[in-house]
Amino acid sequence: MATASTRTVRTVIKAKTLRNCLPKRARRASGFFAYARILAICAVAAFLMPMSPVAAQDTGAPAAARICVIVPHFKDEYWLSVGFGLHTAAEETGAELLTYESGGYHSLERQIELLDICRAEGAQAILLGAVSADDARLIQAVVETEKHVPVLALVNALDAPGLAGWVGVDWRKMGLAVGAFLSSRHPKGSEPVRAVLVTGPTESGWGPILDSGLAEGLKNSSLNIVETYRADTGLREQLRQVERALAEYPDADYLIGSAPAVEGAMALLRRHGNDTRAPRLLATYISHSVLRGLKRGQVEMVPFDDPIAQGRLGLKLALRSIEGERFPGLSGPRTIAVEAGSRTIDRIGLSPSAFFPELE
Repeated sequence: MATASTRTVRTVIKAKTLRNCLPKRARRASGFFAYARILAICAVAAFLMPMSPVAAQDTGAPAAARICVIVPHFKDEYWLSVGFGLHTAAEETGAELLTYESGGYHSLERQIELLDICRAEGAQAILLGAVSADDARLIQAVVETEKHVPVLALVNALDAPGLAGWVGVDWRKMGLAVGAFLSSRHPKGSEPVRAVLVTGPTESGWGPILDSGLAEGLKNSSLNIVETYRADTGLREQLRQVERALAEYPDADYLIGSAPAVEGAMALLRRHGNDTRAPRLLATYISHSVLRGLKRGQVEMVPFDDPIAQGRLGLKLALRSIEGERFPGLSGPRTIAVEAGSRTIDRIGLSPSAFFPELE
């Protein structure tokens, strides 16, 4: 006779089997009654259709590798292109992706919790877009996770020992490219100009690194960054900082910003029409909105780090890490400086406009 615990397990397995009769998108998109109706059909089919001999036996075929992906959020369009790269590489290799949002750069506890969830879900490797580069609690959680499953840093820096790899680019070089562009236009000794910087939070694994590169690139420039504004990189949060910056420094010559900051600035400046005092815009990384701004001449320059390529490489290295391979140092594409009106704009590839990753 089956025990109570055995009956419970069987009930759960049956419920999950019936639920999985529908794809995730259909389950989430369907209304309650449509969902219930289709679920009933699945239930009848489950009882009436005999299990095929092939399905009933162990074929010996390897199961699809299960890769867990944890990102800060998809509010920033940049991460959509990373997600698209992961998605296309997973389709090509047959890997299964479990994709989670942490909720933003201030959601440290949630990100730590997601590491445990990935392990519980049987992930064989974890790609982590860390919300902090050096928080002791996150580092400890990563170290503990690494005892059971390889962890690779994705895009953002993560100062944890024992990582299987880090897929991304050098954010210092991204900032350096912006600084070099401005220095070429405003060399030291020329008329002084002022800029405001709107960027990510201090604890992020890219913001301070980018800022240091920007400062280095501006050493031989007459441009002075008069104030730095920081916030999570959702459009709403960054727009608030843009509004603050322009209110406090209405005569700033430049606004240098994250992709959401520049997106917000373009929308804000459109409201004011042809205001001759409007600052010129430079983005510190790419997004769909920044690309449109480049093509229209609203954004003067952006360093391009190919987020799709980063996602694709991340998935492939995660698969290899399952076999015990390790990748010391930074692995990622070469960055290029893209200016408005240049031919290099045509080299920028981003995720399709309709793409959004399927989340757990």
